Amino acid sequence: MAKSVKSNNKVIITCAITGAIHTPSMSPHLPITPDQIVDAAIGAAESGAAIVHLHARNPETGRPDQSPEAFGRFISRIKQRSNVVINLTSGGSPDMRVEQRVSPAHTFKPEVASLNMGSMNFALFPMLNRYKDLKHDWERTYLEGTRDLVFRNTFKDIEFVLRTCADNGTRFEFECYDIGHLYNLAHFLEHGLVKPPLFVQSVFGILGGIGTHPEDVMHMRRTADRLLGRENYRWSVLGAGRAQMVIGAMAVAMGGNLRVGLEDSLWIGAGQLAESNAQQVKQARQIVEGLGFEVAGPDDAREILALKGGDKVAF
Repeated sequence: MAKSVKSNNKVIITCAITGAIHTPSMSPHLPITPDQIVDAAIGAAESGAAIVHLHARNPETGRPDQSPEAFGRFISRIKQRSNVVINLTSGGSPDMRVEQRVSPAHTFKPEVASLNMGSMNFALFPMLNRYKDLKHDWERTYLEGTRDLVFRNTFKDIEFVLRTCADNGTRFEFECYDIGHLYNLAHFLEHGLVKPPLFVQSVFGILGGIGTHPEDVMHMRRTADRLLGRENYRWSVLGAGRAQMVIGAMAVAMGGNLRVGLEDSLWIGAGQLAESNAQQVKQARQIVEGLGFEVAGPDDAREILALKGGDKVAF
């Protein structure tokens, strides 16, 4: 589905609400419980996010929890209160197997699910240099474990996710952490296993993936254009940590979309913790509108990304 003239000037803001990277000790504002995740998602939507990207956590310890039961505690509540597009992770956390990671998307058949497009070192252990006092025993073990961890996303794993969700009508946020991941996506496009318009999320700043230099951003865009054809994909970016808004502004200026949220960065400015996901969305909205673009609403995003609609999910 091609974008209409009406939607050409509209930018999709995705908000990643909690993720599996940051741990509870890093910020008191990180949503952990179902109630906190619901309130954060609604706040992000009301501030201008067309899509909310969701992970689940154990409400007592904050540890990532990829069970469908954990997601079931909040996704219907968000849907009842908002028209926002709900995107469920199939990435889970880097220490999970693909069968566990895809289970919520298979169960609930969302409009969008994330899909990581290649195996990689996914290093979080440098965070231990900044956070000495951790509330929960699992946090240190989890972060230190990434020193010797490969986030597995083989071709077989990717095919498994695509097959598992083939009858869902779910479209994917293809998360590309490096240039090779774009080549992997081009392979699946060439063989007809994925269909345009592809929603390509370029990820910058995870140790083990591509960096945050402006040349990295431009290289990702040029390579995606060459491999996929600009008419075949919709480009979005996320910058980890302090690169979040800088890279987002670059992408919007280059005709792309952006993702923010406490999954990707805990900050709203130098040395200043974001107090909510909504605060980051509002800052992203200022960037979009300041550059002369409009913020896409949920139904705009559904048109741009050719989504099936919120009435066709299983929650």
